[in-house]
Amino acid sequence: MFGKLTINAIPWDQPIPLIAGAVVGLTLLAVFIWVVIKGHLPYLWRAWITSVDHKRIGVMYVLLGLVMLLRGFIDAVMMRSQQALAYRAPGYLPPHHYDQIFSAHGTIMIFFAAMPIMIGLMNFAVPLQLGVRDVAFPTLNSTSFWLTATGALLVNISLVVGEFAQTGWLPYPPLSELPYSPGVGVDYYLWALLISGAGTLMTGINFVTTILKMRAPGMRYMRMSMFCWTALASNLLIVAAFPILTATLIMLVLDRYLGFHFFGNEGGGNMALFINLIWAWGHPEVYILVLPAFGIFSEVISTFSGKPLFGYRSMVIATLGICLISFIVWLHHFFTMGAGSDVNAVFGIATSVIGLVTGVKIFNWLFTMYGGRIRFKTPMLWSLGFLVTFVIGGMTGMLLAVPPADFELHNSLFLVAHFHNVIISGVVFAGFAGVVYWFPKAFGFRLHEGWGKAVFWCTLVGFCVTFFPLYVAGLLGMTRRLQHYDVAEWRPWVLAAAVGVAISGVGMLCQIVQLVVSIRDRVALRDETGDPWDGRSLEWATASPPPAFNFAFLPDVKGEEPYWAMKQRAIETQHLAAAGEYQAITMPKNSATGFMTAFFATVTGFGLTWHIWWMVGAGLVLAYAGFVWFAWRDEDEYAIPASEVQRIDGERRRAREEWLARNANVSEAA
Repeated sequence: MFGKLTINAIPWDQPIPLIAGAVVGLTLLAVFIWVVIKGHLPYLWRAWITSVDHKRIGVMYVLLGLVMLLRGFIDAVMMRSQQALAYRAPGYLPPHHYDQIFSAHGTIMIFFAAMPIMIGLMNFAVPLQLGVRDVAFPTLNSTSFWLTATGALLVNISLVVGEFAQTGWLPYPPLSELPYSPGVGVDYYLWALLISGAGTLMTGINFVTTILKMRAPGMRYMRMSMFCWTALASNLLIVAAFPILTATLIMLVLDRYLGFHFFGNEGGGNMALFINLIWAWGHPEVYILVLPAFGIFSEVISTFSGKPLFGYRSMVIATLGICLISFIVWLHHFFTMGAGSDVNAVFGIATSVIGLVTGVKIFNWLFTMYGGRIRFKTPMLWSLGFLVTFVIGGMTGMLLAVPPADFELHNSLFLVAHFHNVIISGVVFAGFAGVVYWFPKAFGFRLHEGWGKAVFWCTLVGFCVTFFPLYVAGLLGMTRRLQHYDVAEWRPWVLAAAVGVAISGVGMLCQIVQLVVSIRDRVALRDETGDPWDGRSLEWATASPPPAFNFAFLPDVKGEEPYWAMKQRAIETQHLAAAGEYQAITMPKNSATGFMTAFFATVTGFGLTWHIWWMVGAGLVLAYAGFVWFAWRDEDEYAIPASEVQRIDGERRRAREEWLARNANVSEAA
């Protein structure tokens, strides 16, 4: 009845996952009980769980990403501490557990930390910057988020029920085939990624449609903010690349479940096929993450330099160039596989070209700062830290793009250091910058600046102390994924990396303190005007937090920086533009479709993992019933009365007029 699932699936003989699972489970239970006792459950259901508001979905994406970032960081602490203790010793993690940890670490950090944070920031900011009221498909947006959460849940269930994959974050055959991985670890991986990947693909379709078809009046393509351009490029890559990932994983599913031979040497399969397909998705995935990050840095650097972005059109061209070239560089991930010198040379040159295109952006950001009045607020510090560290990571990438050098460094810790160098500085730093930058817009108060700077410096120093020594260890010949080692010359660098992780841990603790202190002092940190940073793009024209409808009147865009022009005109005339006639606004109703679909997807994924076929059937039938119910709804919209729109917008206008009066008094006094 329960397929392969037995009581022995719980790792009774492994105290670490058992204790960790118990702590997480009890914490979640305690939070749920507190929510119920305090009477917050109806509010959470109505305002968040069933919400189709792009802003709230964006906040939930970011929250999921930050929680999973913490989980992935704990895995990193365990790996670095294991290697610090495992010099000519077994350490404290047995090999099968260590293998699961490094596999889970990569999977979580890419799919369930970096992706949700970037998609969450796009969800929150892009419709506001476009001057529209929501995304093209609001209910699909909710479903996308909850399917992503389903994938994260399945990965975490594997912590205490069964096991996770021991193959690395990409399940290369033949190790991932059934004869070599007979447990359920690879199955957890496959179904978690197939379900969350479906959600990500729906996100890509949603945002491509939104950006191409739903801009404010007058907002031509070359008037969009740079973040909207990078979001468009990223989501075009999602639409093009994620079907490759889905098809590849389905073929591996068929190998494991039905005895097919796509990737096994026996029966006419080919392991190289899997590696080509997975990296044909995998390298565009790097730019799916990094392109929105580039957009965030563009917004932050322009705002805190007090200048328009230098070379806007060249930035657009560079963004679209990266979007295209990212599909012709995948083979540099396996120069050593034997494609031949001619093929390797072509892909090495393509990799160098994409590095040059990325370099255009670096110079644009530098020239944006040149001559500006730079304010060193926390988002700007993250951007400056990115510029320094990302250039170092980019240069090591250019080294790895040379096939003879890659033959020496492939699969070494040099490669690990390079990858983390570009992803942490490029994506994680951008995520933190974006969270601090848009936090007051989302919640109405700023994060504490002093603690924010402490987070930055601890994270930056910890990052450098962790990964720069790994470059040296890699050059000395240390390979990745070693559970123990006995080479004395590697040990100092491994210990230095462990110290770096400890410093980064202090940064993460500072981040928690920053959030607590900011909530405690939220009255003093309140954003009164909706424009705490003296911003330049349309999201800062709304109140903080924005109303459900975003804009009482859709902006009439007449230039590349429409909000900056409006603001300067208001400062010059000491008056806001006259409000028009307020009208009722129609918005989509909340829907439980996404949450219910994800719930049944979780049931189905768990059943497929453990071969509980009745559970699979029930989950699929009920998920289909949920879709039918949604399709047959009589009412899917509600109207916000004109009087309510006028009241909400009146409060925003009053706050702006008070700011104008204060600004005028300060100018007269000066």
